[in-house]
Amino acid sequence: MLAAAFASEPIELFVGGTTVVAEVADTPVARRMGLMGRASLSPDSGMLFVFPKESERSFWMKNTPLPLSIAYMDAKGRIVHMADMTPLSTDPVPSNLPALYALEMTQGWFKSHGVMVGQTVTGVPGPASQ
Repeated sequence: MLAAAFASEPIELFVGGTTVVAEVADTPVARRMGLMGRASLSPDSGMLFVFPKESERSFWMKNTPLPLSIAYMDAKGRIVHMADMTPLSTDPVPSNLPALYALEMTQGWFKSHGVMVGQTVTGVPGPASQ
């Protein structure tokens, strides 16, 4: 599990009434690795990508066999866009609006927990230093 070697210690986030344990990718290397190579995630766990500043973002699923859903969030933790992502695809999945954070969860997690655009994720850290 290469991603775990580069991610910071997990943190707890509050998402749509559920506590989520999220590994934190807050360095360029950790963000680049993401969840590559992972075959599964524990229930109610995911990866939070933290950037130094808000900007339009785009993710892909290169070398990631696990079906994921992504929620892009602004600097206040408000979800600005959500999408399902295709395993191993290099097609970009854009944020459509500026985002400081991206939370990846097992595909369908957000829908099954009633999470929608406009809701706020609490417990997010401040911007990344790099």
